[in-house]
Order: sequence, then C-alpha cells, then structure tokens
Amino acid sequence: MGSVLSVGYSSNGTRVVTGSSDKTIRIWDAESGAVVGEHLTGHSGGVYSVAYSPDERHIISGSSDRTIRIWDAGTGASVGSPLNGHIGQVWSVAYSPDGRRIVSGSRDNTIRIWDAETGASVGEHLTGHSEGVNSVAYSPDGRRIISGSDDCTIRIWDAETGAPVRSPLDGHTDWVQSVAYSPDGRRIISGSDDNTIRIWDAETGASVGEHLTGHDLGVNSVAYSPDGQHIISGSDDRTIRIWDAETGAPVGNPLYGHTGRVWSVAYSSDGRRIISGSSDHTIRIWDAETGTSVGEHLIEHNEGVNSVAYSLDGQNIISGSSDHTIRIWDAGTGASVGNPLDGHTGKVRSVAYSPDGRRIISGSDDSTIRIWDAETGASVGEHLTGHSGGVTSVAYSPDGQHIISGSDDRTIRIWDAETGAPVRNPLDGHTDWVQSVAYSPDGRRIISGSDDNTIRIWDAETGASVGEHLGHNSSVNSVAYSPDGEHIISGSSDLTIRIWDAKTGASVGNPLYGHTDWVRSVAYSSDGRRIISGSDDGTIRIWDAETGASVGDPLKRHTAYVRSVASSPDGWSIISGSDDRTIRTWDSEVSTEAAKLQFVSRMPTRFILLTTLLTCSTLSLVTQCMLIFLQSPT
Repeated sequence: MGSVLSVGYSSNGTRVVTGSSDKTIRIWDAESGAVVGEHLTGHSGGVYSVAYSPDERHIISGSSDRTIRIWDAGTGASVGSPLNGHIGQVWSVAYSPDGRRIVSGSRDNTIRIWDAETGASVGEHLTGHSEGVNSVAYSPDGRRIISGSDDCTIRIWDAETGAPVRSPLDGHTDWVQSVAYSPDGRRIISGSDDNTIRIWDAETGASVGEHLTGHDLGVNSVAYSPDGQHIISGSDDRTIRIWDAETGAPVGNPLYGHTGRVWSVAYSSDGRRIISGSSDHTIRIWDAETGTSVGEHLIEHNEGVNSVAYSLDGQNIISGSSDHTIRIWDAGTGASVGNPLDGHTGKVRSVAYSPDGRRIISGSDDSTIRIWDAETGASVGEHLTGHSGGVTSVAYSPDGQHIISGSDDRTIRIWDAETGAPVRNPLDGHTDWVQSVAYSPDGRRIISGSDDNTIRIWDAETGASVGEHLGHNSSVNSVAYSPDGEHIISGSSDLTIRIWDAKTGASVGNPLYGHTDWVRSVAYSSDGRRIISGSDDGTIRIWDAETGASVGDPLKRHTAYVRSVASSPDGWSIISGSDDRTIRTWDSEVSTEAAKLQFVSRMPTRFILLTTLLTCSTLSLVTQCMLIFLQSPT
C-alpha cells in the first residue's frame, strides 16, 4: 500500500475505510485492524478522499484520475459507472446528511453536486474559487456546503441552489487544505499550509478567537469530535494534535508515532477513537482520551526480533524471532501476511529473501537452515544440516544459486540453493563464532565477521581466504558490501562502524563513533550513499557513506536492543527489528539535495512538478527529479 491519503469511520464505528496513493480503497475492522475483504480497485490514480454513506451501505471515493466512484460497502463491488465531469483531480468528496447527494471538490477550481442514487450531475457546478478546491463538506442540516481552496479562502454555498452565501472567509495566508463543520453547525474549522487552524462563525463568517498554532508545518486535515468539544488536526510535521474547541487551547501533548506526513484524521462515531493516515503508509488508531496509540502495527512476535529483511520489490518484510518463528508482513499496511512460518526449534537468528523473491531462508539456533516458499509459507525440501552450532547468519548469492551460512561452530558453509546439498568443505579460519556473512554484489567474494574481532574475505568459487583479515577491537557483529562492491562496512561490540576498501582491505577514513553500546547490525542504503546502523543502545543511526558524518538525529523509538536494520529497495524507508518484539518502519534521513527529492516524493501529484523544477539545479538532479515525478503519485 502506498501513502494513506484519506481515512474515515463508518457511522457505527465498526469499520474504517482508507484511500491510498496505490489507487486502491481498503476496508478494515476497526477493532482488530484486520483487512476486510479484497481491496477496492478501479481508479487509475491515487485515491485522495473516501467516505461512508450515512446508512453505511456505500462508500464514495475521489481520485486523481478525475472521477468519483461509488462502491457497495458490503461486497466491495463498483456501483454504476464512475461519475465524470471534473477536468482536474478530485481532491475531496462527501455525502449529504440524508445520503441523497454527493459533493466533490477538484483541482479544476469547481465544486460539483451529484445524485447519489443515479450518479447524475445536479445543477451547474459551483464556481468562484480561483484555484483548486482541496476540501468540501456539508453542514449537519444539509442546507450548506463549505469548500477550502488553494486560493487561501473558505467559501459557503447554498446546497440547494449552488449560490454563494456571503463573501469568502479570508484570513489564511496559504492553501486551505481541510474544512469541517461543528456537529451543531454553528462553527466551521479550517486547516492550512500556513501551519494554523482557524475557527469561523458559520452564520456570519467572522473569525472566532485566535487561530490555533502549534504545528510546525502545514495542516492537512481537521475534524470535530462528535460532541463538538474537541478539534483534531493532522500535519506535515508528522503529528496529530487535539484542541479544546471552545478555548482553542491544546489538549495534552501531540500524538507521535507516524514517520511521515499525516494526510487525514477522523473521529469514531462515539468519539473514543481517532484514526490517522500517513505518507509512512500506515493507519494508526489512538485513544481520544489519553492520546495513546491503540494497538501496535507489526507486533505479533512473542519474543525479540533478531533479523528483518525486505523483499526485492519492497512489497513485503520478513522477520525472524527468538520465538522460533518467521513472519511475513505487508510493507505498506503493516498487516501480517498468512500464518507464522513454524519449524525451527530454536531462536531464528537470520532471514533473507532469494533474489527472485520466491524463496525465504532462515538460520536458527537449532543448527539448521530452512527454505520456505515465500508465497505459501510452506517449507521447501529438507532443512539444511551440517553446522554443529547455531546458525547466526544466512544469505543468498546474487544469482540465487547458492546459500551461505555462518555459525557458532566458527565456520561458513556454502549450499546449493536448489538441492540443499553442501558445496565443497566448510570455510575455516575464524577462531570464534561467525556472526555475519554476505556476498559481494558480483557474487565473487564472501565476507564474514566474527567474535574473534576479525572480518575475513573469501573466494566464493574456491573457498580460499583472500588477503589479510581485517580487525576491530572487539567482536564483529555485522558486515555488508556497498551496492557497487567497492567498500565493506562492519559493526562491532567496540561501539564503532568501520569502512574498508573491498579490494585492498585498507581502512577508509576514521571509525564512525556515536553509538553508546554494541553495534549489532549495519546496512547500506540502496544507492550506497548512506550507512544505517542498529545498536544495543536502542537507536538506529544514519551516516554519510562518503564522509562518515552522522546524518540527522538518532532514531529513538525502540525500547530495547536493535538487532537488525535494512533499507528498502527504493531507499525511502528503513526497517528495524528489536528485542522489544517490534519491527518499525522509518523514513530515511538524507542529505540536502536528496532530502528535497524525498520531500517531493511524498507530496501529492499537484505539488511535484513545481517543487521539482524549483529544487533541481543540475541536469543529473533534474533527471532524478523527473523520474520521481513520473514514478511517484505522492
């Protein structure tokens, strides 16, 4: 699933509907968080707005493909033909309180009203905004429609005639992204890219009180609680805030948890829950009273998570745990895919995908390696035996023909990936447990890190040791090649990360200092520009691979040792597994130029071209930016 652009509750609070940049709508059980049925497909662009009908029988969606669609909420089937008429992306849709009408706002600067039963356009489209319409809503009595626009204004319309009611509401100094009525219809709230929320008198259009400040970036979504006592807001600053609707004072601390922009927020019908959707590809549910997250995504292991890895296409994540199981997760939604992979009788220390994504391998303290079908989760063939100690690390060769494993028995073994048979004798040389193994990108070399404080390089064809071994002052817990094969990185119990020249074995620059406890895992970003490290100090750090400088602040959400880190294939996300039994997904922190690219990649399509042209200063960077423009809808 892509960025979650819109969220909504059913009126009875039992279902949640979400719209995503991946062009789908999904329905979820509000209590369990499980996906209900198949996702709804039909749009050819990102889904920016979704809503349940008041009777909960239908769902409407608005998309960047310029259409509105109606769906059967029970079956997920499309109802009738798409509603066509807008000549720009549809940013917002809403039902009238009686469910007879649908209103939509578009980038084409207009609002349209539709018959919910027939799908026919009702009357003339509403014009007056000079720029795109980002948000529309009906008043609780159905007599009025409000709209918020890129022209920085809010407009009120007569829902029956389509005529404007009084002058536009002026006050915001940047795009108005979201508007909503209070439950009693007496107030209007608006959220804007000027970082503020404003409250308006719905009858007179006058501004009420001071504007609400606290967000550090633009406000994308606002909503009233069902009792009208509170307001919630979601922002580009990755937080949700709760406000006292009467005084405008903040209620409690901001709600932290999302690692990307918060695009949409909503209350449950009983006011007890808040739901939020984010560019981090997750939906979160919060207790409206305490502000605490209700449930945790990606928490189903019963013990610590020792190893995590992305599939090559970035769609799935696998994790291996001390609870003896491997789990597969949807990288977009965080939902568990299928049942746990059971079979090991000891801690699962290492997991990896095959290059074609069809197989998963796992290494365990039970001294075996197992191969699994990534689609079905079934065990493939007999488990691989030969090590006399626990298997600490496993990896596929780049061509998928071989598997390597490192073990507490101090050896590295090579296996035929198809038959499971051992290929030549074990690679001997380490004098203590082998903690990590990896192939070079061209498959010609194998590296290994050991508790004997050394890194060794091996010829993958002959098994011979290549050159002198490389050393830390304590155990080497993790090793990895750079994507171009030019460098090796290693993480150690001496609290440092080191970079090495893969050809000469020479140390490159100074050790990377910053962690305050053992470095358990190291990885390169997919483009090789960043190094990621996870440590027993509970943090993940990001480093500039060229200079060795720390990039940004440490990532501090885990409450125990960080055992494993990995970068997504597209380089935008990092995953980490911890002894706190969780897997977490993070936005990658990058350098100034790349940060602009990352920022652009999470923005709605309407922002991309302008920002791209403003931020691209060189031909090569322009090419990268245009690729992102073509490839990323949000």
